[in-house]
Amino acid sequence: MNEKKVFCIGFPKTGTKSISRALTTLGYKVKSWFGEDDPDIGRNVYERAFGFADQYDAFEDTPWCVIFKELDKKYPRSKFILTLRPTEKWIKSVVDHFGKRSGPLREWTFGVGYPKGNEGIYIARYERHNKEVLEYFKDRPDDLLVLRLTEGDGWEKLCQFLHKDIPPIEFPHENKGVVRA
Repeated sequence: MNEKKVFCIGFPKTGTKSISRALTTLGYKVKSWFGEDDPDIGRNVYERAFGFADQYDAFEDTPWCVIFKELDKKYPRSKFILTLRPTEKWIKSVVDHFGKRSGPLREWTFGVGYPKGNEGIYIARYERHNKEVLEYFKDRPDDLLVLRLTEGDGWEKLCQFLHKDIPPIEFPHENKGVVRA
């Protein structure tokens, strides 16, 4: 495993699966989301997250993005990656992907379980999260990388941030336009 942990703290549908594939390519053991159907996710998220964090060295998607402050305290000197995309494109992707499918993890993250019909709530939470992350790390530029994969960010920024060599392959782009709702 790698010496420092890497937490991708962008919300779902911001390129988290692409980051997961990229981190795997760079040699990280990656843990994605968990707790999708766990009705007690709000009560046991920290215990479960810290248990997984001891077994992996890179993490993406929910609930990791929501508990970034606690992860920063528990794992000092970790690296954090905030994946962003334009709000209008993000909410369209979220609605296309999840639609009216609900779940405890989304309810815990956004306050309501499904995005379709609740776009305003989801957008407010997405924008608040991004502002909170940027504010939290404002005096620690070496600990936070902001990536905009839809605008062409990729290997160069990621590898420079993680002090890794750029692999001789194209940056991964996973889950492009997957509609599941």
